[in-house]
Formats: sequence, C-alpha cells, structure tokens
Amino acid sequence: AGDDVYVANENERQEYVLNENGIIFVGNARYIEARGWFYGQFQDHLLNICLTMLDLSLYYRQSPASDVSRRGDPKYVGRVISSMINGNDNDNGVLLGKWQGSFHSHENPSRWDGSVVILQKWRQDNYRPVQYGQCWVFAGVMCTVLRCLGIPTRLVSNFNSAHDVDRNLSIDKYYDSSGRSLNISKDSTWDYHVWNESWFLRPDLGAAYNGWQVLDATPQEQSRG
Repeated sequence: AGDDVYVANENERQEYVLNENGIIFVGNARYIEARGWFYGQFQDHLLNICLTMLDLSLYYRQSPASDVSRRGDPKYVGRVISSMINGNDNDNGVLLGKWQGSFHSHENPSRWDGSVVILQKWRQDNYRPVQYGQCWVFAGVMCTVLRCLGIPTRLVSNFNSAHDVDRNLSIDKYYDSSGRSLNISKDSTWDYHVWNESWFLRPDLGAAYNGWQVLDATPQEQSRG
C-alpha cells in the first residue's frame, strides 16, 4: 500500500495490471470498431525484454547511475518507456511509425493483434525498430510493457481528436473579409487517436493530481528536445 502505483480496488488491479487480454477501439465517431489485443505481459522472456528496453534508452546511456536510481519512480519510468516504444528518435525503439504509402515490404499496422510478437521480433532483430506501427499499436505495446513492470495501465481511444499547435487551447480557423477560408492555421483534427493512462501518485504536484496520468508513445513533435 505504500507504493506509488498501489491501486486499492481489487477489480481494478485485476483489470489494469493482471489482465493479459483487452479491446482497443479504433475507427471514427460514426463507425467505432472493437479490436481484440493480446497484451501478454506475463509471457516467457517478456520481463527481460522490458528490462533491456530500459537499458537501451538514451536516458540510461547518458547517465547509467542516475537512470537506475530513478527506476522506482513511475513518472520517470513512464517517460522512458514512452520514448522507447517508438523508434523515431534513433534510440533502438520498438516500433517505427508509418501512416501513408505502401506497407507491402513490412507489416501493415492493421495486421497486428498483440504485443508479444512485436516485442519478440524486436529482440530477434537485435533491437531494430519493427515496421510498422500506428497509434493503437504503440499504445498496445506500451500497455504491455508498463503492466509487465507493475504499473497499472489502460488504453484510451478518442474520436475527433484535436491538435492545438500554438497552445491557445482552441482549434483556429481563419477567413478573409469575403468569408473564404484561409489555409494558414497549423491546428488540425483527425478521426481518432489512442494513448495510455497509468495510475500512480504525484508527490511532485500534490494529492489532487494523484490517479490516472496521460502517456503517449506515438511519435509526434519533440518535447524538450
């Protein structure tokens, strides 16, 4: 009960830590599809793969002693894992993202139905990013790794997602005096997005912020470099 990731409710522990199977919702607001996903966080060799993931991260390579000393902090572990799930930072990450063009030479993201085969392929290919993933695949693998490490984790699907570029908390559209749309805003919306939430305390922010914390492994813009 003294652990930062302790969940008091037994049903929630069963669902968000111990359950190896789940459903991921994808599609659009008018047609939501439920896909089965095998997390498999307790399968053979998965723990060793997850620990290797921590050791391959840029955080560990930059300062091994500091990295290892912080592995009891779920905030820190979540940030490291969210970086390592995607391979877009040249850091031996698990999956390479691709959203357009042909997938014929590699796996179409829609063909994946579980995390275990992805993580095993990553290890077998000497930790080269597996091709390819999209948001729900990144989130599914992230859920597996965090549950394997004992951090309660779930997936969240959002439809009609918004991307606010200039941080004014709105999606801006511009028109000229004649009412014609001006294509000058970089804000955007798209059909759906899937990310993760993990449950842990926030002693750095205060008790009001304890609970489900947002983590997103899908590669987007750089954050603080």
